[in-house]
Amino acid sequence: MEQQLLDAHAALVRDNALITAETIKNKFLGVGPKQRLLMEVIADHNERMKALIGQEYAIGTFNRYKVLERHTMAFLKHDYNVADTDISRIDFAFIADYEFYLRSVRKMGNNAVVKHMKMFRKIINICLGNGWMNLDPYLNFKGKFKKVDKAILTRAELDLMANKEFASDRLAQVRDTFLFCCFTGLAYSDVQLEKSQIARGIDGEQWIFSQRKKTNVKSHIPLQPEALQIIDRYKDHPLRESRGLVLPVPSNQKMNDYLKEIAVLCGIEKVLTSHVARHTFATTITLQNGVPIESVSKMLGHTNIRTTQIYAKILDTKVSEDMQALKGRLSKRSGTEG
Repeated sequence: MEQQLLDAHAALVRDNALITAETIKNKFLGVGPKQRLLMEVIADHNERMKALIGQEYAIGTFNRYKVLERHTMAFLKHDYNVADTDISRIDFAFIADYEFYLRSVRKMGNNAVVKHMKMFRKIINICLGNGWMNLDPYLNFKGKFKKVDKAILTRAELDLMANKEFASDRLAQVRDTFLFCCFTGLAYSDVQLEKSQIARGIDGEQWIFSQRKKTNVKSHIPLQPEALQIIDRYKDHPLRESRGLVLPVPSNQKMNDYLKEIAVLCGIEKVLTSHVARHTFATTITLQNGVPIESVSKMLGHTNIRTTQIYAKILDTKVSEDMQALKGRLSKRSGTEG
């Protein structure tokens, strides 16, 4: 028995575990700490997040973690042929294998993989914070976003879409919702506006007064004539009366599907999604027309101007205009000096 107690002590030393009379006794008796399973930790995290939707989290964030749950379960089955695993088994090799699975089997792009692994890191941090893991498996893991040119529409493409006649009401409604986002900078999650969110602003004109669902940041946006025309077009729509909504907004999936159809019908060779409208507002509608980036950032509801700079792709036409203006000033100065 004495030798067994010494063996129990030696095992704890090898595991770099806490050495107390209690832990030695438990090791000797074969009583171990409660097993923590990865999928159980993720499921518990998602249930807690679900309870806080609308308070601390947006529905979109919750849905992304549900996707994480499904992908993690599929990865465990694919690589280890198990339905779950003890979190103590998660090491750097596990993280590297998971990343490779997302790239090779799920065929995810680089930035999608980096975002996914960042979400998984949150789960690992919960385990580390609770003392369920001894070592951080992310310690030497690095994921880097690649710069991607975001698709935007030019003014000519916006006009082409606005003037296009569609045989289907559903396409016309999706087109109008998309254009409304182009002229307001609203993300899809924020475009389901209630009538009470439109009121007179400081200049006496109509403004949108909303709060971004993603960040909970207030966003105040003056309405341009094009946006007001779209609102007026749907003033008698049933949704406006029954639910108090300004526009008949479809589901995000349907909207993105219909936008691809609209792009084909309009001859626009760009992949259109609801988020392209936000990029278009930041560039074609505002920055290209001389609106300062600080004002654009405030209207977009960003907490950091660096986020706005991601959207701020200055178009060649703007560079051309600026250089033409410079050329004119330099010509005048040259003429004056002559």
